[in-house]
Amino acid sequence: MKYWVLGVLYIAFSSSLLLAQTKVGGQVYDNFNQPIPFANIVFVNSTVGTITDENGNFYMESDDTYTNLKVSFIGFQTKNIKLTKQVTYNMKIVLEEEAASLDEVVIYKGKTSKKNNPAIDILRKIWDNRRVNGVKKFKQYNYDKYEKLEFDLNTIDSALVNSRIFNGMEFIFDDVDTSRITGKTYLPIFLNEAISKVYGDNEINETKEILKGNKNAGFSDNQTLIAFVKDLYSDYDVYDNYLKFFDKSFTSPLSRTGVSVYNYVLTDSAYIGNKWCYNILYYPRRKNELTFKGDFWVNDTTWAIKEINLEVTKSANINWVKDLYIEQEFDVLNDSVFLITKDYFQSDFSFSKKEKSRGVYGKRTTLYDNYKFDIKKDRKFYQSQVDPYNQDIYNREDSFWKSARMENLNKDEQKVYKLLDTLRTVKAFKRLYNIGTILATGYVEFDGFDFGPLFSTVGYNDIEGVRLRAGGRTYFTSNDRWRIEGYGAYGFKDQKFKYGLSGKYLVDRKSRLIVSAGNRRDVEQLGASLTNTNNVEGRSLASSSIIATGDNDRLTSINLSAFSMQIEPRKNLNVGLTGSYRVLKPADRSLFSLDFLNPETNQLENQIKQTEIATQLVYTPGRKTTGYGVDRVIVNEGDYATLFLNYSVGIKGLIESDFDYQKVQFLYQQPWNIGGFGVLNSTLEVGKTFGDVPLGLLSVIPANQTYLSIYNTFPLLNFYEFVTDTYATLHLEHNFNGRIFSRIPLLRKLNLRELVGVRGAWGELSEENILLSAPSNELLVAPTDEIYWEYSVGVGNIFKIFRIDFHFRGNYFDNPDARKFGVTGSFGFFF
Repeated sequence: MKYWVLGVLYIAFSSSLLLAQTKVGGQVYDNFNQPIPFANIVFVNSTVGTITDENGNFYMESDDTYTNLKVSFIGFQTKNIKLTKQVTYNMKIVLEEEAASLDEVVIYKGKTSKKNNPAIDILRKIWDNRRVNGVKKFKQYNYDKYEKLEFDLNTIDSALVNSRIFNGMEFIFDDVDTSRITGKTYLPIFLNEAISKVYGDNEINETKEILKGNKNAGFSDNQTLIAFVKDLYSDYDVYDNYLKFFDKSFTSPLSRTGVSVYNYVLTDSAYIGNKWCYNILYYPRRKNELTFKGDFWVNDTTWAIKEINLEVTKSANINWVKDLYIEQEFDVLNDSVFLITKDYFQSDFSFSKKEKSRGVYGKRTTLYDNYKFDIKKDRKFYQSQVDPYNQDIYNREDSFWKSARMENLNKDEQKVYKLLDTLRTVKAFKRLYNIGTILATGYVEFDGFDFGPLFSTVGYNDIEGVRLRAGGRTYFTSNDRWRIEGYGAYGFKDQKFKYGLSGKYLVDRKSRLIVSAGNRRDVEQLGASLTNTNNVEGRSLASSSIIATGDNDRLTSINLSAFSMQIEPRKNLNVGLTGSYRVLKPADRSLFSLDFLNPETNQLENQIKQTEIATQLVYTPGRKTTGYGVDRVIVNEGDYATLFLNYSVGIKGLIESDFDYQKVQFLYQQPWNIGGFGVLNSTLEVGKTFGDVPLGLLSVIPANQTYLSIYNTFPLLNFYEFVTDTYATLHLEHNFNGRIFSRIPLLRKLNLRELVGVRGAWGELSEENILLSAPSNELLVAPTDEIYWEYSVGVGNIFKIFRIDFHFRGNYFDNPDARKFGVTGSFGFFF
């Protein structure tokens, strides 16, 4: 078997020589045998180069043949090396220190001066001549766009080939190739191509992208995966001060703040096309910061970037990404306008950053062509929608792709289509695919039906005791126009069965008109959220927390029926109308009471019957979704603003409804990306209830009696500690993304991330509403005299998956069972 593997690798290696004429790789050392990071490597008489990583390693290849290699670094003598073979790996290059630099510690460490540095002089000219990027120079624009997404399994060796996990799939290793960026072997496992026409109008700030064709290898339904990757590799402008990838803001080497975090070296000058350009190498001044290393070529008259390479340093505080590499090429027109023509993005997703660890390459190649300007289109063109799910787009003929591609597929990419079509028939691959789907979605897939979610199967609270739940949903594709969901649950302590059943139908794809209805009978922790709506499909986490601080027995039995309609008149603006009827009563009246005095009959009531009609407006600018069916998947969760407005009316006497009231609620949630200082999440909620209502219909300041960190709750409040009919709350939480810890030597290597937060709540409760619920004997208090507040400090990224928060109460220490201090935590996979 091992000889067969060696034969396959030999064939793959030999065939790769036909594609790349010169390959070099190795490590650069000083004369003390210490690796030299960020040394400059270039093929002599070319503009092809790279720099070493933090461990002095490098790899470089070119389609052309070169016979000499030049290696240089500040404070060391430049070395020219004769290449005797087309492929030279495992090179050990030793640089000698320059005699005049032996005593200059700053230069020896690779630090460059900010004064009298020609590279920084050029950088200042880039700032002074910097223009609005490309198409933003024109009133209107349109262009053709070709995008290719690819995933590759990398670091292929005999141990992986012989692994039991690939039993029955050995044939896939016939197509192993070598990365031109890292020199590692890789196996293509997924490919998606898309052709689009992009239109934009800078006067009215509108853009529209029309998909002309889409093709992917092996699977017809990869919209979520594709959209997720596109969001990770979102569009960026290298002239911006910060470039955002993987929810992190990296300092651009072209930014005005770059001189404080990068070293710059002017290394060369040459013609790029017909433009004379300077080459500047840059690398970080400190470790563990969100920075790049690489180089760029800049024109000597327009001071516009012609080419730029960016590679994230391995010490950067980012998880699950071992390498990240970017190439951009620009076409400079008329010495005044520069337009991007090519954008190449490659990342290496891996559990470990060790050099020999395996991972998955994610590659995106985007080509731009056929630019046209100042062709005006009516505003209606940008706002109107066609049916977004056109099957013809996903079933284009081969002739379409041959003419539409701006770059031909290489031989390995051509094989991917055939490879994955074959893999779909292999049982071993289906088994791996199913396991991955369960971990990603929480559902077990059957033909047309999903069982789950598995993560909510077991729960616990003081009323139900141990709770078991089983449910599922209809599911054929992500573009289903209808869906039915349901579940059943049983509590072993209260010995009662609960259930929920709902259905929804997408009437029109263009306007996303959806009608839905359902019924739910369950036990719920009311007041876990201020702006919760009458959702019949689920319940809050607070209702089933496995471990809680204090008793969790103030639960409510709810019987809810609802019918709703919603429509999306324009992108990310959702308008909804819901009619609901609910019956609320204590889950255990001996522990908790919702009793109120009926003002008309003067009799004591122990349950609330309420009919309500609610209108909601939800605007989520910047939200990205995938799927064209009744359900869509959000691909940039937590990375967009949310504005929510709810106006609801309680109608007394309709279906035995008990109360007349009006309720207005508003929520504004916004993440603020503060460049290199991290992300600030903010939420403002305000609301008021007009009319007299009992406890079950009032607004409860959301408490958190779990040990989980739940945003938009108050972790030191007990349930029903504050009850209001008029309220305002503010939540602020800032994640510094390790900016402070990265400057502390003992903590730097741990890549921890510091968090701080502050929360406040103010509210009022009328005397009429207090008296209405007096028979319940519940203490109803609102934070009226002074704003209730808490603050917290936290440490995230512990072992890359854990976060711990320490909370401190600011006031109201005399409240019953008031908690002055608390600790919460959470698990999650974050970049």
